[in-house]
Amino acid sequence: MTTTGPIRTIGIFGAGKSGIAIARQALAAGYNVRITTSGPAERTALVAAILTPGAIAVDGQHLADGTDLVVLAVPLRAWRELPLALLAGRIVVDVMNYWPPADGILPEFETGRPSSEIVRDGLPPDARLVKTVNHIGYHEIEELARPAGSPDRVALAVAGDDTGAVALVSQFIDDLGFDAVAVGGLAASAVLQPGSAIFGANLGRDDMLAAIETAGQRS
Repeated sequence: MTTTGPIRTIGIFGAGKSGIAIARQALAAGYNVRITTSGPAERTALVAAILTPGAIAVDGQHLADGTDLVVLAVPLRAWRELPLALLAGRIVVDVMNYWPPADGILPEFETGRPSSEIVRDGLPPDARLVKTVNHIGYHEIEELARPAGSPDRVALAVAGDDTGAVALVSQFIDDLGFDAVAVGGLAASAVLQPGSAIFGANLGRDDMLAAIETAGQRS
């Protein structure tokens, strides 16, 4: 399945803090949400009923069924344990960060390449990977969301090699309550990573673009 039209249903791998926050914002914006954890759907359903009422709990093997977009919101050390082959043809959003204190040292992410390029290489060739959301705190996904046009609206950078996927994900980001700022392909996604000019900065569109340009990180 290849998504070309508007995104209506999203699937989220991970019912941790980021996954839950994204699910709640998506539900509030009118999206259908499917969510899974590493456990059985029944256990996920208990979490969803309390933290994301309205989301459909499924097992990982069926998360991508009928979805227009799949979010990877698991600890980076666990991403290869996901049923990645089932993401063929999907728009996939990577919100993961490489945190050695939490993940341990992962040699494949110690090469200096942006982490999303490595994740992309582990997906089916026709999966359309986009990096975004990871450079704000999980609690800020809900706290900082604002309606379009709000003077204090925060921007989220969006990076991806597939321009069509970037456009669709940018609309999703706008619906979540943030201004989407395209910063280039996955090679440019280093600007979203820990230690970058915008990581944790919570900037508006113009200030974000200025910070990226000053740091020379846009491509």
